[in-house]
Amino acid sequence: MIHYRILETGFFYADGGAMFGAVPKRAWYRRYPSDEQNCCRMAMRCLLIWNENRVVILDTGVGNKDLGKLSYYRFHELQDISSLVQSHGFVPEQVTDVVLSHLHFDHCGGCTYKEQAGNLKITFPNATHWVGERQWHSYIKPNSLESDAFRPDDLMPVFEAGLLHLINQDIKLFDGFDIELYDGHTDGQLVSFVRTSEGELVYPSDVIPTKAHYSIDWISAYDIKPLDSVESKLKLIKKTEEKDSFIVFYHDVYNKIIFSHVIK
Repeated sequence: MIHYRILETGFFYADGGAMFGAVPKRAWYRRYPSDEQNCCRMAMRCLLIWNENRVVILDTGVGNKDLGKLSYYRFHELQDISSLVQSHGFVPEQVTDVVLSHLHFDHCGGCTYKEQAGNLKITFPNATHWVGERQWHSYIKPNSLESDAFRPDDLMPVFEAGLLHLINQDIKLFDGFDIELYDGHTDGQLVSFVRTSEGELVYPSDVIPTKAHYSIDWISAYDIKPLDSVESKLKLIKKTEEKDSFIVFYHDVYNKIIFSHVIK
């Protein structure tokens, strides 16, 4: 049997115009509020998955290192992901796998941390870290649209430790846990599908970052390939509706989990 727990690693603010792209504010504001600065509060919702053999983390949040350089996003109420894992009965050394949807700083920053002396350490030192191969290529040689979204200290220590495993096709991580590749927001993004006692859990990350983005043509300005985002979203929504999967939204402050049949 596969179990899961939500790990709320903290919040930040993102510009509403960037989050909803060409959608007018008078439309998106009815679904997702913003403050007086036109900024929307965003979650960083990770997952702990386990069975009798594996302990898996899905994304790791922004972490807690060098956040002064990211002050624009007003990160707040941050929680250490290793402490959250321990609160559910596991120590970081027990984590066998870390599945990273993609390598933007708000999704993978918690993969490493800095000791008081300033040394970088790997948060889950025994875990295989799964990353899309094309996403890794973007990380080590970023395009102009994403260069500010990737930070070397987040994943290079993992790579140097030999803990990185690249994916270039859809895979079965183990029985009941599948990983598929989706493009649009960024190249080689991973979406996880997990069969639980409650039904199939889908973790779409930034393919569908909030419930408001479930509308096909509501595409974020952060997406580097908008037309690919539309195709990816169509494919994913079809899969979730066929199985009436429940979706765990990474960024939606107001909707943690929702079954696909009640979204529309």
